[in-house]
Amino acid sequence: MGNRTSTAKIVEMHSRSQWIEKLEASKQSDKLLVIDFSATWCGPCKWMEPAIEEYANTFTDVEFIKIDVDTLADVAGDYKVEAMPTFVLIKKGSEVARLMGAKKTELRKLIEKHRHAN
Repeated sequence: MGNRTSTAKIVEMHSRSQWIEKLEASKQSDKLLVIDFSATWCGPCKWMEPAIEEYANTFTDVEFIKIDVDTLADVAGDYKVEAMPTFVLIKKGSEVARLMGAKKTELRKLIEKHRHAN
């Protein structure tokens, strides 16, 4: 088994309409969405990036979304995001869990718990 490094599938949202399209599509799917609300100036967000890439490669049945709170402040507002990073887990269009702060282990546990749950 080769230790292939693949580019993690983390989709960055660049517009509200792109996000709404993704959210609507997720309602038709059993896939867990993990939304990483972050900011370019946020140190803990940068610290979390390698972990998120690792999780995106590990949990290929989970969709990872990155939303910059400065670019899409309205979307961050919709989810009442007040600190970065905040991770919001969505299943079938509804929030199932939320984690504030750079907590790698807790995020992994939440992903494992919710990725197959209905």
